[in-house]
Amino acid sequence: MMSPESRRGMLRDLLMQLPFLLWLVLLWMLLWHQFTPLALVTGLIVAIFVTRVFRLPTVELVGRVNVWYTLVFVVLFLGAVVAGAVSVTMQVFDFRRQPGAAIIEIPLRYADDIVSTHVAITASLIPGSLVVESDRDRRILYLHVIGVHNRADVEEFRAGVLQWERRIVRAVGSPAQYRALKADQAKEGVR
Repeated sequence: MMSPESRRGMLRDLLMQLPFLLWLVLLWMLLWHQFTPLALVTGLIVAIFVTRVFRLPTVELVGRVNVWYTLVFVVLFLGAVVAGAVSVTMQVFDFRRQPGAAIIEIPLRYADDIVSTHVAITASLIPGSLVVESDRDRRILYLHVIGVHNRADVEEFRAGVLQWERRIVRAVGSPAQYRALKADQAKEGVR
């Protein structure tokens, strides 16, 4: 027999996983191109199966979304994707020289698991870079980057990824992360 405490814990766990379950059901329906009651029920069964068999630790979302900074992030990200695609295309078709590549270590400043994941995905989706490894304990990303010819290129790329981290913290970071970012910007005299 379950104690009231364990029932509450199970209910809390279920409520924490509900957005993820709904996302999996939507993904299932999109995968099959069907928005029918049958697709909804089978999607729910698959989502419950996946979350129970492939159990992941519950991640608490902060619930903080700044709409303005999220919009700014999306617009800048789409621009970076286009610019990255053009840059990679130019490098591929420039037969006079090799594009140059490097693996760059990027220590993240404000990242927890969620922000670190967002930064890694953002960096990987912009053409020209790919996450090779993520050191969760030390909060370091290692990225393979093309178009790097010297130390200045490395530092410019590292600064760019750290700028993406700041944008993500502004858009969806926890209140503590946002306060730390604002405090650092006040010290540096940056808006």
